[in-house]
Amino acid sequence: MENIQRTGRSENLSKSKTMRRPRRFGQSTHGVKHHFQNFSKAYRSWLQPYIKSRLHPKEFRPILCFLYTDLNCNLDCHYCYSRGKRVPGMTMEMGKDAVDWLESVGCRVLAYMGGEPLVRKDFIAELTRYATEKGFFVYLPTNGLLLDEVFVDEIGRAGVSTINLAVDAVEGYEGIPKSFNRIERQFECLVEKEQQYGYITFFNINLTQKNLEDARVLTEIAHRSGIATDYHINEPPLIQYDTYQHGHEGAWITKRELAAVDELLDWLIEKNLQGYTMVNSVEHLQAMKLFIRHRLPPWPCRAGELSMIIRLDGSFAPCFELYGSPEDWGRLYEGPKFDPVRLGEQKKKCSPHCLSTCNYQTSHYARSVHRCLQWVTKHAYAHFFGIS
Repeated sequence: MENIQRTGRSENLSKSKTMRRPRRFGQSTHGVKHHFQNFSKAYRSWLQPYIKSRLHPKEFRPILCFLYTDLNCNLDCHYCYSRGKRVPGMTMEMGKDAVDWLESVGCRVLAYMGGEPLVRKDFIAELTRYATEKGFFVYLPTNGLLLDEVFVDEIGRAGVSTINLAVDAVEGYEGIPKSFNRIERQFECLVEKEQQYGYITFFNINLTQKNLEDARVLTEIAHRSGIATDYHINEPPLIQYDTYQHGHEGAWITKRELAAVDELLDWLIEKNLQGYTMVNSVEHLQAMKLFIRHRLPPWPCRAGELSMIIRLDGSFAPCFELYGSPEDWGRLYEGPKFDPVRLGEQKKKCSPHCLSTCNYQTSHYARSVHRCLQWVTKHAYAHFFGIS
């Protein structure tokens, strides 16, 4: 009965809500200059650091860092285990010191994390300007509710490279409030100003037991708007947090949804091969089928090698799934402690229970210079190339 109600609801959404197209739905109008600028930016920030990491294999040279600026958020998504709510955010001094340190080790890709980074817009705008002046590719994730045209202009002028718009449903569900209808105006503004400022927008969609049909609708909205999509399988936390209140309400995938998830993944793979622009590789979408059946073998995660996180207090961890790890992985003012042997043992235990899209794609595209160049090209021609 639950599946029938869900299907009927999504059909109504497809017939009504998605027929109201934002102003710029249709094929991309980006010109050659826009694509060349994105290629050049991605080449300098992704490919060059990756090549240098290969040339200096004994040095710690991450190509991607996730910087936690806030754990606080303006929403309460039941699957989110952020430990926020009135936790002081990162200081500007810490943020700029983190950028300086990353520059010193050759990293040029800075991805904000939270919480919701835009609970402090001024902080994000200032730190973005500081980082882009040093040649960083800056990635901003947001649920979009705090966006407005004034801030889009400000962050665009600051030089942001990518805006990850987290949206899980068209109208939303209990415990899944990130819905398209709440941010449609902000979405239109972001898409309309892409060419003016040169950033790339994409949808970040978390696949739960409730929103599988919504994922199809959002995929079509993104495709008609000329933007990319990024998919995650909803994952329970690897570490138990005392402050996490929704352990049994996270809409995790169960046996009842396996067939429906398989059908959705097959549809997404088909769309990918047809040219829909997706962050995920086909290999990653296929791996999701094993993951939801708890059959995923250990995979070559490069967290703590090619990617890392910096917490609010400047301490390090390999990845956001291990944000709460009590182990000492180093600190900003002391240096990293990502011992390869210790990392290897950790990943044997955690990688079968984690399918991090960010780290899986880092692993996928960092297997060779050819694949890394493919990633750079996808950034440059995000409105044309979808096959991966």
